[in-house]
Amino acid sequence: MSFQANLAQMPSIDHLSGLNVCDAAGNVVHHIPAAEGKLGSLKVYNALAAEFNGELNRYAAEQGLIWFNEHVLDAQKHAGKHPNIDLLFKVQDENLTYTLQPVAK
Repeated sequence: MSFQANLAQMPSIDHLSGLNVCDAAGNVVHHIPAAEGKLGSLKVYNALAAEFNGELNRYAAEQGLIWFNEHVLDAQKHAGKHPNIDLLFKVQDENLTYTLQPVAK
């Protein structure tokens, strides 16, 4: 399915102001705001939080890349253009584990 088709099946993010990605010590290592141009990524990461009990590990990252679908190839060709996809690559490549914390409004 396309990225837009995947988004249509995910839970609403209307109640969120963003999402924090935290390391084992609780430090925020990445933040996705509820802002124009970031809402699709916020929706994917929120769905990952729900699907994987708030954990971003290599399996969750793999699912995230599937959901980002057609944007993954562009991210591979242009490092830094899609930081939220780049983070999923990093989690996979380095076998990292983070906590996903949706932030309510």
